[in-house]
Amino acid sequence: MVQKVVLVEDEKPAVRHLESLLKKQGIEVLAQLDSVKSTAKWLANNPPPELLLMDIQLGDGLSFEVFDIVKVNCPVIFVTAFNEYAIEAFKLNSIAYLLKPIQQEYLLEALNKFEQMKQVFSAEKENRKVLDARDQMGTGYKSRFILKVGAHLKSIPVEEILYFFSQDKATFIKTKDARSYVLDNTLEQVQSLVNPHQFFRIGRKYLVHINSIEDIVTYTNSRLLLKLTHLKERDAIVSREKVNEFKLWLDR
Repeated sequence: MVQKVVLVEDEKPAVRHLESLLKKQGIEVLAQLDSVKSTAKWLANNPPPELLLMDIQLGDGLSFEVFDIVKVNCPVIFVTAFNEYAIEAFKLNSIAYLLKPIQQEYLLEALNKFEQMKQVFSAEKENRKVLDARDQMGTGYKSRFILKVGAHLKSIPVEEILYFFSQDKATFIKTKDARSYVLDNTLEQVQSLVNPHQFFRIGRKYLVHINSIEDIVTYTNSRLLLKLTHLKERDAIVSREKVNEFKLWLDR
C-alpha cells in the first residue's frame, strides 16, 4: 500500500476528512497544499510523490493548470464536488475520480487500483531492463534460422522474417519475398528464441515482426485487426487480453 501522498485541497473540512481517511489506512500526508501556485512550486522543487490527491477547483484556478506549469511524474486521484471534469481528468495522470463527500470504501478502491497499476508497471519496467541488458550483450536471441528445403539447407536471417504463423498444426516462416517455409519448432518455442523488442505474439496463430505491420484497425470486442505484409487473410487479430501489452510494445 502507498505510504505517503501529497494532498492538494483548499477547504479545511475536506482536508481534515481526507487526512482522517488516509490515517485509517496508515498513509502519511507528505505535504498539504492549497493552490495551483503552491502545488506547482512544490512539485518543481521536490522528488515526485507516490501519489497525488488533488481537488479540482482551487482558490486560484483549476488544478489541471498545474500540469501546464510543471511536469507531473506521478499518478493522481482527483477529488471534487462536481462531475463535469471527469473527461478532462482522465486525459491526465488520473487513476480515479472521486466525488465529495469522499467515502472510505471508494477511496480504498482507488488506492487498491493504484497498487495494482503500480505492480503492473513495475513488472513492465523490470522486464524492459532485462530485455535491454540482453540486447546490449548481443546474446540470447537467434540471428538466423536453418531450415531443410528438400535436400538442401537454407539459412534465413531474422531480419528477413515478417512473421511466424501456425497452420494445420505446423509452424511457418513468412519472409519479405512472400515465401513461406516450414519450421520444426512450435510457435511457443520460436517466441522464446527471438527478440521480444522485434516480435510480438498477438494470439495463438501469429508472432509478428514490428516492421510487418502495415495498418492497425479497431475490431470487435475491443480487439485489434492487423494488416500484415503479404497476408491476405483477415485473421491477424490482437486478442482483447493482449491489447494493452501490444500498445506498450509498439511504444518502446
